[in-house]
Amino acid sequence: MAITVSIELNRDIEIPGSFEDVFALLADVPRSASHFPKVNQLIDLGDGVYRWEMEKVGVDKHSLQSVYACKYVADKDAGKINWTPVKGEGNGVVKGSWTLTGKDTGTTRAKFQTLAELTLPLPGLLKLAISPVIKHEFNSLVDTYMANLKKAF
Repeated sequence: MAITVSIELNRDIEIPGSFEDVFALLADVPRSASHFPKVNQLIDLGDGVYRWEMEKVGVDKHSLQSVYACKYVADKDAGKINWTPVKGEGNGVVKGSWTLTGKDTGTTRAKFQTLAELTLPLPGLLKLAISPVIKHEFNSLVDTYMANLKKAF
């Protein structure tokens, strides 16, 4: 048995760096991922595709791990970085984008949007209990990521 948990996140932050510098960091997936917490491995599959393997959560045989792959496309002129899911890689399907706008103050407004669907090997009866925990953990990881990005500048 398995359950699927859907998570949608939207963040709007101001990063104390120029558009050029912020775009360069976020478009460089390994560099950007280095600021994301609890990443066990980020594997370059070529052609802008990366597989994310998150740290396992839990104890022994009762641990869960999120694994997913995305194709990244950066369009500097549009100020966008998009990621789309790669099917057949892991137990997650993740898509999203960054939309960046430079400001006269030398800062950059960064809109982050993502939608994730994680399929976990758990009995259906646990969905009501475990879904809020997983959503809270994902929110916490993204909030830490945002804080880490701000500190990078």
